[in-house]
Amino acid sequence: MTATRAPAILAAVSQIVRLPTRTQKPPPVDQILVGDCIEIMRSLPEGSIDCVFADPPYNLQLGGELTRPNNSRVDGVVEAWDRFESLGAYDRFTRDWLEAARRALKPDGTLWVIGSYHNIFRVGSILQDLGFWILNDVIWIKTNPMPNFRGTRFTNAHETMIWAARSPDAKYTFNYEAMKNLNEGLQMRSDWLIPVCGGPERLKDKNGRKAHPTQKPEALLYRVLLASTRPGDIVLDPFFGTGTTGAVAKKLGRHFIGLEREETYAAFARERIAGISGPVEPRLLETPAKRQAMRIPFGWVLDRGYLRAGDTLVDERLKHSARIRADGMLISTTAYGDHRGSIHQVGAAVQGATSCNGWTFWHFRTEAGQLVPIDVLRDRVRAELEQRAGA
Repeated sequence: MTATRAPAILAAVSQIVRLPTRTQKPPPVDQILVGDCIEIMRSLPEGSIDCVFADPPYNLQLGGELTRPNNSRVDGVVEAWDRFESLGAYDRFTRDWLEAARRALKPDGTLWVIGSYHNIFRVGSILQDLGFWILNDVIWIKTNPMPNFRGTRFTNAHETMIWAARSPDAKYTFNYEAMKNLNEGLQMRSDWLIPVCGGPERLKDKNGRKAHPTQKPEALLYRVLLASTRPGDIVLDPFFGTGTTGAVAKKLGRHFIGLEREETYAAFARERIAGISGPVEPRLLETPAKRQAMRIPFGWVLDRGYLRAGDTLVDERLKHSARIRADGMLISTTAYGDHRGSIHQVGAAVQGATSCNGWTFWHFRTEAGQLVPIDVLRDRVRAELEQRAGA
């Protein structure tokens, strides 16, 4: 065979022969795997995880037992899994688990990691070195923090969570409307006021002691998962502990994979999660983004009788007003003349702005005299149409 004919023959063969593609086995969802988290993460299918929530050892460096002024012992973190021989050893451990987590993440997946001042700055630096792109640092403000019994420094009343995308150009999930709804219509801020885990939620062993010294409150994970995952997504927790991530994931219709090296903690987690009923019907778990929702023209609000031609709309501060035409256009008379156009165009014109969301800018008065944005009427029309479509 001549050298010139070989490529042509190979090309022809490639058109006929189709080699079988190599398929990855699916990840072990809704399971708790006991063992070394780094080794297990390295064995997971690459790019199979939607979100990682990590509550790693903080390497607290306590330097001795903590006591109260009455000399009673403070129930702090003294377990061996939180101790490292040096900061260098902790950094190597951090790099290894972050590399393994990044490998397991999908290209559009995100990672959350929580820590205290002892470790979070080192973790943040390493994850940036590995190519993660920090989206937010969220401050968990504890309403009931443990006091500083020695009186030598400020009470540690918060922990920091870093939320990061896998890369700078990742198209990650952020359920903006869900977070806004959870916060009574206001944008969710990056400081979250949540009590530490206590009461019936705090797991105890048979002797009444805490099952885990750093059990996180479910309210914290509720926000994390509602903000950054969708129903059916897979959430990986490499430091599963007593299973807060898995418990909340099950309630919200997400899948989880829990990695835990201590069988004692894993046993608590299994029992806890087994006692949780499945999620509610799927449509109650979703908060569709408004840009993805059915488009509703303002005129549809009129033809259904929610507003009428001649009604007056005002802005929230009662600075601007406009009257509604029968075709859904607005007319606003100002010192500079009449402005005519859509709810968006007139809203922008009266403000001297380049653009305006007329749905949230313009308000109407209810029969009770309450000032309400016309966006409420758009939602009413959309719900009516969706209900009929589903009937």
